[in-house]
Amino acid sequence: MMTINHKLILKEVGDYVGITVGLMLYTLGFTLFLMPNEIVTGGVSGIGAIIYYASRFPVSYTYFLVNGLLLIVGMKLLGWRFLTKTIYAILMLTLMLSIAQNVIPKDETGCYVKILGDGQEFMSLIIGCILTGTALAVVFLNNGSTGGTDIIAASVNKFHNISLGTVLTFVDLIIIGSCLFIPQFGDMLGRLHKVVFGFCTMVIENFMLDYVMNRRRQSVQFFIFSSKWQEIANAIGTQTDHGVTILDGHGWYTGQERKVLCILARKNESTIIFRLIKMIDPQAFVSQSSVIGVFGEGFDPIKVKTPTSPNLSTTPADP
Repeated sequence: MMTINHKLILKEVGDYVGITVGLMLYTLGFTLFLMPNEIVTGGVSGIGAIIYYASRFPVSYTYFLVNGLLLIVGMKLLGWRFLTKTIYAILMLTLMLSIAQNVIPKDETGCYVKILGDGQEFMSLIIGCILTGTALAVVFLNNGSTGGTDIIAASVNKFHNISLGTVLTFVDLIIIGSCLFIPQFGDMLGRLHKVVFGFCTMVIENFMLDYVMNRRRQSVQFFIFSSKWQEIANAIGTQTDHGVTILDGHGWYTGQERKVLCILARKNESTIIFRLIKMIDPQAFVSQSSVIGVFGEGFDPIKVKTPTSPNLSTTPADP
């Protein structure tokens, strides 16, 4: 008889809730700040925006159609399981964009009202990209994807040793650069204006994406020197679900042997650990430092490719 894993179900539900919140945030940033000012972005939403600015064809329709074609290719190359949450995100974002385009106010000419007023295009770009970049990070942190160029990047990465970031950047450059060939954007100076603003969206969105994701995943390392090391280790091990490594130390000046506790934890858990230490030994000597990355159980997975050919050897050849 199959047993229900409640923790796994709750985690999956939490992922879908987080993805939905991220998509709502993306919709707000895109439709309230970027679209009214006709600012071009990368990705499939950028393709939809360019088509909308040139022909007034709804962004939601373009977003759904392009992603539908990419999903057909992606299912064959990446598999159904990989794309489950991506399909959910595509359907939800299509629905949200469609609703938002019908809800946000328009002026007498049928153009979307600029919330910040005329002449505030760059400020709208900054606010909009802060929202969309943060939204993408929220989606990714909840094991989701908005599809589109992510599917292209994952497909290329499966067969070629090219990083996802490189593929995404290259595709976005093509999408934004296409503005130079659209007559509806005015003369060449007007088209260059769109391209420059598009490149700015790339920089700000990627910065916010990296900032939020790294902030969430940032880890710290503690070294704790205390005569009550056993009590501190027990408290941290039982109340934070973190392992504690006990090192043998030797004082240079005193010549005494002592134990040193080494702990790796998320940065947002620092306050809990400091509180436990202070409750047990207010005089403890504690060193806290940021670490570039922590990989393994309870932290981030190791994402490097390993040799698959049985003929490859890890033993270095003789010089």
